[in-house]
Amino acid sequence: MKLSNYIKYLLVCTFIASNAIAQPPNPLKIWYQSPANIWEEALPIGNGRLGAMVYGGTETEVLQLNEETVWSGEPGNNILSGVKPYLPAIRKLIFEGKYEEAQELANQYLPRSAGAENNYGMRYQPVGKLNIAFPINAKVEHYYRELDIANATTTVTYQLNGVHFKRETIASLSDDIIAMEITADKPGSISCVLSMNSPHAAPKIAVQDQSLFLSGSSGDYESKKGKVHFAAIVKPEVSGGKLTQTDTSITITKADKLVLYISIGTNFINYKDISGDAEKKAASLLKAAQGKDFEGLKQAHIFQYKRYFDRVKLDLGSTPAAQKPTNVRLAEFHQGHDPQLVALYFQFGRYLLISSSQPGTQAANLQGIWNDKVAPPWDSKYTVNINTEMNYWPAEVTNLSAMHEPLFDLIKDISETGQQSATEIYGARGWNIHHNTDIWRISGVVDGAFYGLWPNGGAWLSQHLWQHYLFTGDLDFLRKYYPVLKGAALFYKDVLQKEPEHGWLVVCPSMSPENSHHPKVSIGAGNTMDNQLVFDVFTNFITASAILNQEKLLADSLSAMMPALAPMQIGNWGQLQEWLHDWDKQGDKHRHVSHLYGLYPSNQISPYQTPALFAAAKTSLLARGDESTGWSMGWKVNLWARLLDGDHALKLITDQLTPSKQPDGTEKGGTYPNLFDAHPPFQIDGNFGCTAGIAEMLLQSHDGAIHLLPALPEAWQDGEVSGLKARGGFELDLRWKAGEIEAMTIKSELGGNCRLRSYVPLMGAGLKIAAGENPNPFYQTPSGLPPLNHAVEKVGNPNLRKVYEYDLEMEKGEVIRLHKR
Repeated sequence: MKLSNYIKYLLVCTFIASNAIAQPPNPLKIWYQSPANIWEEALPIGNGRLGAMVYGGTETEVLQLNEETVWSGEPGNNILSGVKPYLPAIRKLIFEGKYEEAQELANQYLPRSAGAENNYGMRYQPVGKLNIAFPINAKVEHYYRELDIANATTTVTYQLNGVHFKRETIASLSDDIIAMEITADKPGSISCVLSMNSPHAAPKIAVQDQSLFLSGSSGDYESKKGKVHFAAIVKPEVSGGKLTQTDTSITITKADKLVLYISIGTNFINYKDISGDAEKKAASLLKAAQGKDFEGLKQAHIFQYKRYFDRVKLDLGSTPAAQKPTNVRLAEFHQGHDPQLVALYFQFGRYLLISSSQPGTQAANLQGIWNDKVAPPWDSKYTVNINTEMNYWPAEVTNLSAMHEPLFDLIKDISETGQQSATEIYGARGWNIHHNTDIWRISGVVDGAFYGLWPNGGAWLSQHLWQHYLFTGDLDFLRKYYPVLKGAALFYKDVLQKEPEHGWLVVCPSMSPENSHHPKVSIGAGNTMDNQLVFDVFTNFITASAILNQEKLLADSLSAMMPALAPMQIGNWGQLQEWLHDWDKQGDKHRHVSHLYGLYPSNQISPYQTPALFAAAKTSLLARGDESTGWSMGWKVNLWARLLDGDHALKLITDQLTPSKQPDGTEKGGTYPNLFDAHPPFQIDGNFGCTAGIAEMLLQSHDGAIHLLPALPEAWQDGEVSGLKARGGFELDLRWKAGEIEAMTIKSELGGNCRLRSYVPLMGAGLKIAAGENPNPFYQTPSGLPPLNHAVEKVGNPNLRKVYEYDLEMEKGEVIRLHKR
């Protein structure tokens, strides 16, 4: 009998096959007992292209509307090529240790302000608001509003003069419109006035054919004219009652039921083409949807949504706190025990990703798809030195791979526009991008040298292509994006410089994102994150080249360069150095922890393969502290999970699930009443980062094995999760009690070796695999090291727990269900 089959036999003998893990219903609702007074209390709905914030007012209901392509400006890049002739001088100053002079020279050609001839990226902007004014002549009673994230619907109910009113709103995934139904339990009770407004200059508002129209253009900004035209149509369908209209409003009187169909279109086609017809698109979508009643629209929408959302379930237990309104639970979370709020927050992140990033739409930006300002914080762009990447950390592991596609489209676009920055700024082949982009796919430097002279945005973004392949093993996908991986590698092959002290190959100039190594100076050479990113870019391309049997000579040339890349270094107080030199300050609490990229999201730092670096990374993270901006705490949840410390990861979740607004009126990093992440202000990446971190606490697959419950906190001793994905095409369901696995289902979509890692023996006694088979070609181990094939005990760190590993050779499509006696 083959060893792998014998292991299967032993496991099945010790475990009893069971049915799929039963998941008790969780209250996956965010709910309140009063309307929203501010935007951060309103509830978000979206279908990837359209978004709305629903306030739930009783006197006036407000739907703040977004369409994903309403951005200021027009097509065009933002290359400041004047710096190219001075790159040798900038590099020379850096290598001589004259960092401030180097930054000053760069700033002469990369000014902090874009000026009249260029731009530093455009702004994501709102469409406007739909206002629904109701006559209120008595006290509203029994008010309730909710966002049902199990069905992607929002509902408002209340009682007025003995009549029960109900409003349901959806952003339809199936019909690409927003729809609201207003009902009452007494005929003739619905009266309201519909109107619209927009913060844009000179919007046009009109009523034609019993429909409300809003149209306008996006804003001018810096060197660009606003040339995105938008059109919104609101079509009321009235049952009973009367409809009258003015030039700019519609009045509904004594109706039995009211359904509002809201359609929005723009002239945007792609980043270089805005020749579309906004009015025609809006009208076409409205016409297609209008023939369907609200219940039909809702059921089709829910069906489409649940195809994605229902793939993953999480139960961490429930306490009486789960019966309280969400704002009360948030305020009490840090001092109580409410594990269900963590599960709700986890699923809210998945809800937001489904709602803001659908196949064929734009990628989720700094605020996902929700924004009420014409000049939002940081322009609500794509910040690619952490934030955009964090948006998509949950995509693969929480079984939302299709939601990753808009980011892949963005990367493909930037691999085209990024050829201009690679050539005109660096004189290099391939492509690159700096730390920001927008819908027009700019690739040049943004915000001057201190923040912007970081040429590694493309390197980080390209990791998402490789990770998707590791999770799915999709060879067609790898072939499609192979040129993008190649272009990223070619850029670094051309721009790496030999630093004089050690002869290492480094990126110069660059920085450790947004942090300063000397007062007001960021730029340098060979920063730790640079080196980690280049290592991944080269490794990914070399492996892809081997899998696809393409361009062996180029792959070999990169392999020859890799030993000369600057290594990760441990500094004088035991920390992982952030820079090439030992400049780290123990009191530095900077929000970015860029040098820990090698720990997460990359896999270059391992408790088993690189224990000294693992310990140094922990020292750095401890020194950085816990409380920070919301998104920074989201990153730290993942980092502490990778450090196998579930209690510390849960402490970060607790810090993040703290109300942002303080008693004195100030704000800090945390969470808004509607569970949006607070930098402050709102940035959606913190939501996504924490969702990914919770998954990382329960399952990891980056370090040569599928690690079961790797960072389980003491507070989560009983629970279950289903549908999480692991690299190598595996899907797992787990149920645990008293910290030990009781039931497990493993599904293999690709077949091949499945290596399980567990802190406790899965068969009641330790089992050592003397010789396991190597993982599949797409199942990468760190730094090309051989995979672990035996039980590991306390390697290099006295706090590490013993682990047991099991190799199972699975067939494509095979499912193994195991249940402990």
